[in-house]
Amino acid sequence: MLRRTALMGVVNVTPDSFSDGGRYFEPAQAISHGVKLVEEGADIIDVGGESTRPGARPVSGREEVERVIPVIRGLRRELSAPISVDTYKADVAKAALDAGADMVNDISALRFDPAMAPLIAAEKVPVVLMHMRGTPRTMQRRPHYRDVVEEVREFLRDRIRFAVQAGVDLERIIVDPGIGFGKELEHNLALLRALPALADLGRPVLVGPSRKTFIGKILDVGPEERLEGSLAAAVAAVLGGASVIRTHDVKEARRAIRVADAMRFGGASPLTPHASPVRGKG
Repeated sequence: MLRRTALMGVVNVTPDSFSDGGRYFEPAQAISHGVKLVEEGADIIDVGGESTRPGARPVSGREEVERVIPVIRGLRRELSAPISVDTYKADVAKAALDAGADMVNDISALRFDPAMAPLIAAEKVPVVLMHMRGTPRTMQRRPHYRDVVEEVREFLRDRIRFAVQAGVDLERIIVDPGIGFGKELEHNLALLRALPALADLGRPVLVGPSRKTFIGKILDVGPEERLEGSLAAAVAAVLGGASVIRTHDVKEARRAIRVADAMRFGGASPLTPHASPVRGKG
């Protein structure tokens, strides 16, 4: 069990991200932002070169590599913190790992590229397996579930089994319910309420509610005004058993989660990790 929830800070190297589109598109800006996030308390930096907002167009592996590799190399020179690459393409993941990344955050849970699972197994790196219906372009077209919690739980259980059968070390697997990915407001709320059922899968749970549309619907605000709602969802996730929170707003999230950790772990120091959900390469 963790005595401190880990924070994954987001660095979007894209011109069209829903939350900060284009703000950190230039490598120097993205590197500076990543360093700042670690200074503010991020434990992991997640670098992505393709927007996965609803309706987003896919980009080629070559374009994605051109976006993320200079940033990962620059961050690796500046930081000792783990670096994650947010991609579902094996060629992008391989280039990122060669450039100094430590783990892969795959929104497809190893489904979109048949070369990804063998790569993760061979490289012996941690991987995030996320639930999503369809693709980013189609995922919000009338998503329907009979029982969203049970269906997401069984999907993640199946993907864990698939990954292990492909040679991925079970201890290097993290699961993500995919808040906002092919889910309506009530689906997201149901998953946040039921996080203990996902934690029962026996793997660390990553939750990424930061600035998501469901928060905007509740508060009737745009992405730049969703900080308080994002923090409320993050605290709820921590109290529900999340091991990692993915966030755009690290400084504020670290403060809120420090209080949540104190409530969750009792007398344990909220600043002292008991164990990390991320193990390095090798």
